[in-house]
Amino acid sequence: MPQRRKLLALVSAVCIGAAFLLAHSLTQNGPANGEHRGPPWRSPVASTQTFHIGGATLQVDFAPGLLDLPASQIMQWVENAASSVATYYGRFPVPRDRILIQPTEDRHGVMQGTTWGDVGGFPAFTRIRVGQHTTTRELTDDWMMTHELTHTAFPSQEDEHHWIEEGLAVYVEPVARVQAGFLQPEKIWADMVRDMPKGDPQPGDQGLDNTHTWGRTYWGGAQFCLLADVAIREQTHNKKGLQDALRAIVAAGGTIDQNWPTEKAFAAGDAGTGTHVLEDQYKRMASTPVTIDLEALWKKLGIVRTETGIRFDSTAPEAAIREAITAAPATGRITPSP
Repeated sequence: MPQRRKLLALVSAVCIGAAFLLAHSLTQNGPANGEHRGPPWRSPVASTQTFHIGGATLQVDFAPGLLDLPASQIMQWVENAASSVATYYGRFPVPRDRILIQPTEDRHGVMQGTTWGDVGGFPAFTRIRVGQHTTTRELTDDWMMTHELTHTAFPSQEDEHHWIEEGLAVYVEPVARVQAGFLQPEKIWADMVRDMPKGDPQPGDQGLDNTHTWGRTYWGGAQFCLLADVAIREQTHNKKGLQDALRAIVAAGGTIDQNWPTEKAFAAGDAGTGTHVLEDQYKRMASTPVTIDLEALWKKLGIVRTETGIRFDSTAPEAAIREAITAAPATGRITPSP
């Protein structure tokens, strides 16, 4: 799974390490093994394309290397992900974003993405590796680009709060893709039923802030977001949800290029819904393991397991909440322009 890291100490460490490596590895023909040494945002660029979406300009750079697919198909993949994120948030979260596509020789698929804030003159920068032999179907099925662009829409956190950055991206990514028309609701709810238990606390758990396993960071954070979405909708009679809270955080300036305490971000989100769900849930789950009764949650949302996946029960008590979570927002689908 991709990871994102904010800067300051990282930049210093990378630059110092890069200087050391360059001093020992450079030859007349460049770095050892032909690889770039130094921060990824300073990697060489072979070509550049730009598009606009939701009030933002996105610069897509292609690093040197071969891809079987034409650049136009890679661009369509990036634009679809940007459309999903802009549709969910009502605009693209940051005014300028840079995405570096790094081809990887003799590989298939999208293999790694990392997003940083406030580097190289851009509020957000994503480096993502794409296999040379990646197919159109692999790009269509990919979730990683949308996941990475979702990271632009939340302020950078200290390491102990990494779970909200990753959990939020895990939860928002599929919902955003449904809202933009790229996935069906049945698909993402079936995936949640299958995967959400990975976030359950295990023996020795000390809450989300103090337990940094893969499961708790990604899926424990996703559980937090799902639970908050449902609770906000319950308290507002389904008039608002987590989407409104996250839009409020972005509107208040809480994007990846900013360093905010978690409490400040959640306060801004709660102000956008008129509730205290995020703040109260954080107090309850930060330092104490909380096991969510997922089976009861699926039942009240009208998600029924079947031999082949799931089906929806429209008579369930909170079926309308389930439907509202993935419904197209009133602001409509936001698409790119040249």
